[in-house]
Amino acid sequence: MVQASGVRIGWADLPAGVRDGVVEILGEPVVETVSQVGGFSPGTADRVLTASGRRAFVKAVGSALNEQSPAMHRAEAGVARRLPGGIPTPRLLGVHDDGDWVALVFEDVEGRHPHTPWVDDEVAAVLEALRRLAVPVTGLPSLRVDSEEDFAGWRRIAQDPPPGLDPWVAERLDLLDELAMAGLAALEGDRLVHGDVRADNLLIRPDGSVVVVDWPFGCAGPAWFDTLTLVLNVRLYGGRLDDDVIAAAPEAITGCVAGLGALFADRARRPAPPGLPTLRRFQQDQADIMITWLRDRLRAR
Repeated sequence: MVQASGVRIGWADLPAGVRDGVVEILGEPVVETVSQVGGFSPGTADRVLTASGRRAFVKAVGSALNEQSPAMHRAEAGVARRLPGGIPTPRLLGVHDDGDWVALVFEDVEGRHPHTPWVDDEVAAVLEALRRLAVPVTGLPSLRVDSEEDFAGWRRIAQDPPPGLDPWVAERLDLLDELAMAGLAALEGDRLVHGDVRADNLLIRPDGSVVVVDWPFGCAGPAWFDTLTLVLNVRLYGGRLDDDVIAAAPEAITGCVAGLGALFADRARRPAPPGLPTLRRFQQDQADIMITWLRDRLRAR
């Protein structure tokens, strides 16, 4: 199974002006850095320590590494500034943006990623964190609007089928598109949605509680959507989490499974982006999970 990972640079690889910008945000020199692995970005992911012992987390990327990554950092900064207090997310301390390089500085969270295969107590802790996240929000993008192109992936596949397309999928492309459109309609909502809940975007604190990190896709949608993506990740890496944990109508769940399957299947056939050589394989792995999940749901229906 492909893990979520890019070919990352480290703190020492950042331009001096970017490092200086981070120091300006923190108010004192950085004396120690520890690079973090995981996540689909070619940029830095460093836990840093300042001269006085202050800790922070820094993620930075420039357009030469990947044209889209700076825009994602800017999007995350916009979301982070709008997150309400009292929810399990790291606080944004500041942003350095020189028009090319974007560096985000967050409070450091002492923690580790969940075990994979997933274990029951950590699944339960993540579900509790998602419950706390699902608060009303304003000023964030709409999940339904943002998903319109992605959920139309079966149409693009029908117009240009890739080699080796699963025969079960090939015979049902019209039905899959119909289901995905029903799933799209179910994405209306005013609750905070992370949009990409998976093990590498979660940190387990020493007390067992969970902090949800990496928010470029933060938006407003239904409270249950993040739980559905958690079920996907548990299915992907192994563990126990049944569909009945998703507090949505069965038709909405089936539709969103079809829609996410369209997203992953369509994107997986694209060329690999610079600095992210395993991304397409990871998307194909998720597409395979969604197709199997969809077949199971349709068979049960």
